[in-house]
Amino acid sequence: MERHHFISAIDREQFIMGRFITLIYGIVTYLIFLFTFLYAIGFVGNFLVPKTLDSGLTRSFPEACLINFLLLGLFAIQHSVMARPAFKQQWRRVIPDPIERSTYVLASSAALLLLFWQWQPMGGMIWQVNHPLGHAFLYLLCALGWLIVLGSTFVIHHFDLFGLRQVYLYWRNQSYTPIAFKTPGPYQHVRHPLYLGWLLAFWATPQMTAAHLFFAVVTTVYILVAIQFEERDLIHVHGEVYANYRSRVPMLIPLPFLHKALSKNV
Repeated sequence: MERHHFISAIDREQFIMGRFITLIYGIVTYLIFLFTFLYAIGFVGNFLVPKTLDSGLTRSFPEACLINFLLLGLFAIQHSVMARPAFKQQWRRVIPDPIERSTYVLASSAALLLLFWQWQPMGGMIWQVNHPLGHAFLYLLCALGWLIVLGSTFVIHHFDLFGLRQVYLYWRNQSYTPIAFKTPGPYQHVRHPLYLGWLLAFWATPQMTAAHLFFAVVTTVYILVAIQFEERDLIHVHGEVYANYRSRVPMLIPLPFLHKALSKNV
């Protein structure tokens, strides 16, 4: 009997330690994401950080194109494949449920940090806005984009999206319940405000270099493709509720009359 109690005590202690380690893992992963997000602002905007879209040693144009395309492709594959339900089903056989989302966030952050580190400048100026008002307007539009990105995550559930809620509930020994489908704030006007924010942040710049244009074009194509896969999954999960939402709310451009006109032509 004493041996049984001793083993039970050890099991309980190991369980508590496991929950604590899971919580720490989620917190550290979130801090890495936060650093990556802040670095991305400087990387795209060409300020404060040591390596940006237009800094570093210049290679030949074809070589820079290839390297940058592979870096963006690596992020796109990781970000999309790991988000697919079929992958998650297999992935959860290896990764415990409480840290599945945190691990996805960590992998995405690692792919972005690799991109920041190895990105190659490409030379050439596509456009340059020197007028003070135009210069300020484009930077404000870029800042608005980043605010939309961050704000969009908070109006749905920021901490669930980045894995903190999952590890916190596990640490409290509480069951995880998925966030219900809802359309608060900007989601009343566009279905993907987060992606809209990315597009504003990437395209609104007073100095559009070849590297910046390459980055903006490839990420825009990725976003448009990723939306199709994401919406297919959302319809599969939420059914008619999401189908109705999609029929009445624009995808990216908050112009309802344009959305209605396009819907009639489909």
